[in-house]
Amino acid sequence: MTLKEIQQAIDQLSAEEQFVLLENLIQTLKVKQKSPIDRHARVNQLQGCLNRPGQSIPSDTELESMREERLVEKYLA
Repeated sequence: MTLKEIQQAIDQLSAEEQFVLLENLIQTLKVKQKSPIDRHARVNQLQGCLNRPGQSIPSDTELESMREERLVEKYLA
């Protein structure tokens, strides 16, 4: 079932059924969100990804330039 089909099916539900569906979605999202993100570990992982042998870690300016290049490749190429 596509997102559009789901949206159309939701529109056909009564307000009460939509409310029950919303409560179920909220509960499902709360369960999935229970594991907090360890931001310090993520930063260390990212620094490890950026660590290139024989080169220093890129500066903020270099990272922004790399990001811009990636977006150009992604959307304009």
